Amino acid sequence: MAFTSLTFIAFIGAVVLLTSMLPSPGGRSAVLFGANLVFIGSYVDSVTQVAPLAAFLLMCYLIIEGVRRSRSSAALVAGLAVVIVTFIVLKKFSFLGESLVLPFPYLIAGLSYVLFRVVHLLVDAKQGELTQPIAPLHFFNYTCNFLSFTAGPIQRFQDYAANKDQRLSLDEEKVFRAFARVIMGFVKVAVVSAIFNYLFDSVSVRVLDTAATLAWPMLLGLYTTAAVCYTVYLYANFSGYMDIVIGVGALIGQELPENFNQPFRARSFLEFWQRWHMTLSEWFKTYVFNPLLKLLATHVTAPAAGPYLGVIAFFVTFLIMGVWHGTTSVFVVYGLLMGAGASINKLWQVMITKRLGKKRYKVLAEKSVVIYLARGLTLAYFALALTCLWVDMPQLLRLTRQLGIGGVAASYLGLAVAGAIAYFVWDTLASLPVRWLAGSTGGVIGRNLGLAFQILLIVTVSSFFHKAPEFVYRAF
Repeated sequence: MAFTSLTFIAFIGAVVLLTSMLPSPGGRSAVLFGANLVFIGSYVDSVTQVAPLAAFLLMCYLIIEGVRRSRSSAALVAGLAVVIVTFIVLKKFSFLGESLVLPFPYLIAGLSYVLFRVVHLLVDAKQGELTQPIAPLHFFNYTCNFLSFTAGPIQRFQDYAANKDQRLSLDEEKVFRAFARVIMGFVKVAVVSAIFNYLFDSVSVRVLDTAATLAWPMLLGLYTTAAVCYTVYLYANFSGYMDIVIGVGALIGQELPENFNQPFRARSFLEFWQRWHMTLSEWFKTYVFNPLLKLLATHVTAPAAGPYLGVIAFFVTFLIMGVWHGTTSVFVVYGLLMGAGASINKLWQVMITKRLGKKRYKVLAEKSVVIYLARGLTLAYFALALTCLWVDMPQLLRLTRQLGIGGVAASYLGLAVAGAIAYFVWDTLASLPVRWLAGSTGGVIGRNLGLAFQILLIVTVSSFFHKAPEFVYRAF
């Protein structure tokens, strides 16, 4: 079910209407259960294609209940091993032999986010935070919530449970804010991401054309342009989707966590990931980075080595997080780039603090030139690393050979400087008083006119492109 299709819009409209007609906790759970079944069913052509997901959910449910009852570390480790190995097989990672892969087509979308929720439940079960068995209905609704099934946000079970036990309560202001957020999400997906997806497709096809012979400066310019367009497209597409599901969630009584917080204002790669896909970053921090750092600290007790343990932990964590995005070899490269970016960033912080001291480093970091240059460098690194999301391994190797080390460095530095200048100009213009807007942003008429203009913009641009780009993260 395409998120920008009229079918999906009708589907969420029906879910919102049914939920408002059945506002009790039981009624809401029943509507969500039905919606989840319909949503998952839209991805498959037969019952057999959903059988592996059903078997995986049943297995996970039984393992979670076993860990909850025993609260045994051995049960947790064994359960995690079984769940992760099964996940790897079902996701068909490229390093698996054909004998280890199920020999028929089946639903893969959603498995990654089901895994995140299952791991969270397993750890909570071991720690005694699940005092009662989870009802099968709520287990299914939590792990397969149609709003966050394919791409998050990753919600904690405790937050889901707190929402499910409340009666739906809406007022005019809450409905307007939710509806306005949904419309803004569609503007991002159907307008902004559609425009930059069109630009990206137009430019990247020339970059990846094996028959074309481009002069090195032309290749460098086209590649850098393609990288920027893809980055904007990805952000608008992904954050727009989050706006839609969070807005719809508010209309049916679900408080989904935020997943973006102005990521392009980040001054470092580590801060960027505190603002981009925040629930994913928080999940990896809780279940990978913190345990790994604790493990390293127990084996390396020298005080001088302490600051550098974070460098190692960051590299491993971001490596795993990068590899998680896909099942082919190019995503290993992406993981290595993510790990290198995070660990170099942490190493820089350790070394510059050691050299200048915390006070002088803080003063330096607050200088405008440093701020904008840091933001430009962060944007450039992320944009170039995202190349792994739009090429395969042979294309990446060919592109790297054509650009050379000098080309990659020129693209990175040029984009960093251009990004710094663009950020400065944007912030300067944003800080200017725009008095003529003051009278159009308030009041019922002004707000409704604003929404009407956005809807008109969506219809106009969608008509030009015939359809909006599909949600990009469903492919990962």
